[in-house]
Amino acid sequence: MYGICNLAIIPLRNEPNDRSEQVSQLLFGEFFEVIDQQKQWLKIKLHFDQYEGWIDSKQCKFISKSEFEELVTNGEIYSNDLIEFVTGDMESLIPIPLGSSLSFLNIDSVNSTNFKFEGLKTTGIKPKTELLKTAFLYLNAPYLWGGKSPFGIDCSGFTQMVYKINGYSLFRDASQQATQGEALSFIEESEPGDLAFFDNEEGKIIHVGIVMKDNYIIHASGKVRIDRLDHLGIYNAETNRHTHKLRVIKKII
Repeated sequence: MYGICNLAIIPLRNEPNDRSEQVSQLLFGEFFEVIDQQKQWLKIKLHFDQYEGWIDSKQCKFISKSEFEELVTNGEIYSNDLIEFVTGDMESLIPIPLGSSLSFLNIDSVNSTNFKFEGLKTTGIKPKTELLKTAFLYLNAPYLWGGKSPFGIDCSGFTQMVYKINGYSLFRDASQQATQGEALSFIEESEPGDLAFFDNEEGKIIHVGIVMKDNYIIHASGKVRIDRLDHLGIYNAETNRHTHKLRVIKKII
């Protein structure tokens, strides 16, 4: 069984109930394989990052295996503004957030409600220099555990979405993303767009942000914000203290 998200944003939960922790989100157009089912709840595996969790079956559209395979082979197209909208039958509007997937709109059998999109969109692999331009679109987005949109986003959702919109694949969680790319020995070796990872007292990776020039970093902590980055970690000038301990900087591209 396969499906696609045909709403703006839906929660991906740790357990099959509405009170369970949100571990991630599906944005409009994301598609998946169903790997388990309990009553109205579906355990799914997202195609993009293989992330697993539970969604309410009332919040998606089922598609066939052949339609799923066609989506896999289609080139990705993403919405490229903070908020856009698609129009459906009867001229109804659905607002969709930055980074929503639009590739299914070209497949008539999947797009049975005749969604149309006339806003800004992007496709293909972009130069590394474009990453920060995308990152700045999320500036001041509130922190939300499991979030992936400008209306609420967590640290690894932020880095994943910035890379995704520019044509690159990152895993979902910070600890998973830390296994990707090439480790750098010094901050001085880093370039804008590289990822900086931070650990806790037990040595577990718990935070990630995007390196900027001149020893700054953009990351989601309370909100998407810009702070100083040094060899110790992230320094918050407002509180005059280090908030995160640097573990490693990785060059992904």
